[in-house]
This record gives sequence, C-alpha cells and structure tokens, in this order.
Amino acid sequence: MKICVMPGDGIGPEIMKQGLKVLEVIGEKFNHSFDVTEALIGGVAIDETGVPLPDTTVAICKDSDAVLLGAVGGPKWDTIDPSIRPERGLLGIRKELALFANLRPASLFPQLKDACFLRPDIVDKGIDVMVVRELTGGIYFGEPRGTTVENGERVGFNTMIYREHEIKRIAIVAFEAARKRDKRVCSVDKANVLDVSRVWREIVIEVAADYPDVELTHMYVDNAAMQLVRDPSQFDVIVTGNLFGDILSDEAAVITGSIGMLPSASLGENNPGLFEPIHGSAPDIAGHDKANPLATILSIAMMLRYSFDLTVEAECIEAAVEKTLSQGLRTGDIMDEGGKLVGCIEMGEAVLANI
Repeated sequence: MKICVMPGDGIGPEIMKQGLKVLEVIGEKFNHSFDVTEALIGGVAIDETGVPLPDTTVAICKDSDAVLLGAVGGPKWDTIDPSIRPERGLLGIRKELALFANLRPASLFPQLKDACFLRPDIVDKGIDVMVVRELTGGIYFGEPRGTTVENGERVGFNTMIYREHEIKRIAIVAFEAARKRDKRVCSVDKANVLDVSRVWREIVIEVAADYPDVELTHMYVDNAAMQLVRDPSQFDVIVTGNLFGDILSDEAAVITGSIGMLPSASLGENNPGLFEPIHGSAPDIAGHDKANPLATILSIAMMLRYSFDLTVEAECIEAAVEKTLSQGLRTGDIMDEGGKLVGCIEMGEAVLANI
C-alpha cells in the first residue's frame, strides 16, 4: 500500500511523526506493508520551490493509494501573494485528485464528555455523527456568479446548481459509509423551497434503492441544525450539499468540545483519498511538544477503513486512543480536572503501547 505523506507546516511534522509510528506498528501487528513517500505542500513547499503545490507532489500523490496531510499555513506566509498562499496547496491537491466527498466524523469519546458544550443528559446518549459533504458543486462553484449594478444598486449573485451525476456519487459515498457504521442515512436539503433540493431528494431516493439494508430519512437544513444540538444521537450519517455541509460539519465538530480530536477524509471516485486532522497548523505551539496527535492518528484509522477496507485495523487504533484517554492522559487542548498533562510525543507513545 503506497502512501504519500505531506507533513506541511506548523505542528504538521510533529503530529505526523506520531501518526506514522502508529501506522508502522499496525503494519507489524497485522502483517501489512506500507510504502511511505514524503512530499512538500504549503509554506514549506513555497520556501523550497516557490509554489505551495509542486508538480512533483502532485505526481507522487497520484501514484499513491492514499494521501496523509498534517497542516498548512502560518503567519510567516500571511503577507505573500494570495495566489500562492500555503492554503492554495490544499485546495490545489483536492482539485488535482478530484476529491468530491468530504467525510467529517464528530465523535465524542466518553472520557471527554466534560468538554462537550451540550447538557449532560444529551451527552449521555452519545455523539457519533458522520457528515458527508459534497465538495466540488453547489453554490460555491455554480455559474453564473458575480456582481453587477442594477438601477444604481450593487447586486451580488451566485447559482446553486447540482447535476444528477454529482448527487448520485455523493449519495453512494454516504450509503457506503453508513454500511460501515449503523446503517442510517439522513439526507439534508431544503426541498420545501429550493428546486435544486427537490432534484437532490429525488436522486438520493433512487440511489437508496440499491441499499435496502440502509435506512434513509430526510430533513430540512434548518431543522437539522437544530436537531444536531437538541439530540445528536439521532444521527448516524448526514449527507448534504456543499453549502449546507460546510455549516453542519462545523456545527457537528464544535459540539464535541475539541477540534484537536477530529479527523477527516476527502474522497474521489478513482484517485487516492486525502486524510487529515481538521485543526490547523497552530504555529503558536509548533515545536514545543504541545500538539495533540490524536486527530492525525484517527485520520490514519479513517485511511485504513475507507481507502484499504481494513476495518479491524482501524478499530484497533480507535480502541487504543480510547484506552489512552481512559488512562487520563491529556494534551493541553483536552485537559480536564484530574487529567495528566502530556505532550505530543508522550501521547503518541501511549497510543503505541495500547496498540
């Protein structure tokens, strides 16, 4: 299994180092061979090559079975030309790999329930939601778009448009993900108002016919936003468009208490998937052994599950993370009363020991 690793900027290299140690141990434990090649992206790529996404990086990614990313960006590059900012590297690789589906799980480990912003009685029901967001269509990319002046007034306009093939492929990703979970999909739209959402709902229903083992429900986006904070335990997989998914995935993430714990995956049809923690590069703590490596480690678990169909191996990592938290180890972002404050290296070593 060929993996392209892009540590990137800020805390990226140190969290990735711990993640790769976990991957190596999993390979030894389950008799797998992982061929890892490192590549440049973001600010470090700008410093070395002048661009945030070198052609060599794109080539290595396309020749791999999966891609791991640490983080990109930092104040060092804030004043450079916006067209070559580090973040352009991330957007660029998503485009080059045609990654149209973003999977963002929002899971609350019981050991961290005190960090959750919701009431204890809600938390006790558990939070384990997967938001599947369409990444390359919808109002962010629809045409026509732009600004004009009409009757002396400034006007801005965007077009929300979805084509049948775009809806079908994101729905398939959601149903396949649900099969690996609790086999429930909630499709979120605004079909009571938007024509595009009525088409969305029709096509999702058609795709559902190929997944009789998965339960399909529908919810309007305003109600879904409310239900996520009222009772997130009712959701398993949420599938929705680009705009709605942007908002709901951030809402689902924040209710767990710490983005330092949350992984993500961006998937395409044939190209390798991209797996990364959702937190940023955290330049203020970079190099101080304070970063939380658990989101990166859990991103590796997602890679094993979704790119290589290695479910048992993924569950092994997730169980090791949970055991580590049960032992009271905490990095600064998840520190609670009674916890033992540890750094990035010690947290990674604890997960290794528990594997």
